[in-house]
Amino acid sequence: MTRFWHGYADMSLVPGNEIVVNRGEGVWIYDTTGRRYLDATAALWYCNVGHGRAEIAAAVAGQMADLAAYSTFGFTATPPTLELAERLAEMSPIEDAVVFLTTGGSDAIETAAKLIRRYWNAVDRPEKRIIVTRELSYHGMNAWGTELGGLASNSEGYGGPLVPHVVHVPTHDTGAVADLFEREASHIAAFVGEPVIGSGGVVPPVEGYWPEIERLCRAHDVLLVADEVITGFGRTGRDFGAQRYGFTPDLIAFAKGVTSGYAPLGGVLIAPRIREPFWAGKAMFRHGYTYSGHAASCAAALANLDILEREGLTARAAELEPILAAVVAGLANLPVVDATRAAGLLAAAVLSEEALQEDPGLLDAVVRSAWDKGIITIGLRGAYGVLQISPPFVITPSEIDHMVDGLAEAVAEVSAERGFG
Repeated sequence: MTRFWHGYADMSLVPGNEIVVNRGEGVWIYDTTGRRYLDATAALWYCNVGHGRAEIAAAVAGQMADLAAYSTFGFTATPPTLELAERLAEMSPIEDAVVFLTTGGSDAIETAAKLIRRYWNAVDRPEKRIIVTRELSYHGMNAWGTELGGLASNSEGYGGPLVPHVVHVPTHDTGAVADLFEREASHIAAFVGEPVIGSGGVVPPVEGYWPEIERLCRAHDVLLVADEVITGFGRTGRDFGAQRYGFTPDLIAFAKGVTSGYAPLGGVLIAPRIREPFWAGKAMFRHGYTYSGHAASCAAALANLDILEREGLTARAAELEPILAAVVAGLANLPVVDATRAAGLLAAAVLSEEALQEDPGLLDAVVRSAWDKGIITIGLRGAYGVLQISPPFVITPSEIDHMVDGLAEAVAEVSAERGFG
C-alpha cells in the first residue's frame, strides 16, 4: 500500500509496483535494491548537468544556513535572487529583459498568460484576449497550461474549457496562422509555442517555421511567447531554442534546466515593451507566488549555471547531437519503429501508428521492457506513440550506444512477443 498519489499514473496499478530511486551519479540512477539504470530522460527533461552534483547541494546548504528563503513581494529580495535575475537577463535572447521568478514551468506559463492579458488591458486594448497555440503542444498542468496544451488527453474530462479564449492551430501550418491573424488580429493577444515540441512527441519545427511566425506576430501586433521549459539552458545546443531556430520572442517561459531539477524554480523573461506600463507606474501586475525568487532555489540555479558554463555543456549538447541522431536513427530498422527524430539532446523513436492501433498496449510494454533492461524512458502520446530520449548533457558516446542498444533490445523483444515483424 502506498499513500503517495503519483502524477500521470493509473493509481490502480501503482501499489506494490513502485520503483524507489535513492541515488544518482552522472547519467545513472539507483533504486533502493541497488539496481542501476541509465536515465535516458534526465528525469522529466531537466537534469541537464547530471545527477549527484555535490557543488549544487553545497550551494543550497550554504544559502539555507544563512537564510533559506524570504518573501520577494513588495520591496524585499535576497542576494541570490537579484544575482540570478541579472545573470538570466544577460543570457536572454530578449534584449534588456527583466525576470519574473516562479516555482516551476507550469507557474511560468500561468504567469506569462496572465501577464499577456494584463498587459493588453494596461495599454487600453482589453479586446485582445485570444491566445493562439499549437496542436501537440504541452504547456504545463495549471489551468492556463492545460487549456493551452494541444494534447486532448490532458484537457478532457474537466467539464469544458478551464480557460476561455484559446485557439489551437495545426502544428507546422504557418498559413493557418496567417489566415487566423488576418481575420482576428484585433482580438489576438499572443502566440505561444515550444521551439521544439516536447511531450507531444519531440517534434522539431519545419524549416523557416519560427521566423515566419515571428514575422506574422510583428505584422499583426501579436505578442510572441516561447515556452522554453524543456528547450532552455542548452538542450538544443544553444542557451535557448529561440536562438537555435532564429527568432526573438517577447516573453520566454523557463524552468527545468535552470536548476537541473536540484530545486524547484521557473520564471519568465520579459521584453521592455511589456514591462513598460508596469515599471512606469501606469498599472500593477498583482501576481506572485509564496516561493517566487526562493533564495535556496536561486542558489541552486546559480551553481547549476556555473557548471553549464565552466564545463561547456551547452556546446557539448551541440557536439553530441549528430552522434545521438545517428545512433537513434538505427532504431528505425526495427519492426514497429516508423521514424526517429532528433534536435540537440532531444530525440524520439516513433512507433508505428498501425501497430499501436492494432495493439494499444504496445508503447507501455516497450517502456516496461526498457526499464527491465536498465534504461529509463517514457512513452509520449502525441500524434503517435513515442519513446522519449533526452539524457543529461554529461552522457558519453559509449553511454549513448548503451542507451540505444537497450531501447533496441526492448523494442525487438516486445515486437517478437506480440507478433510484429
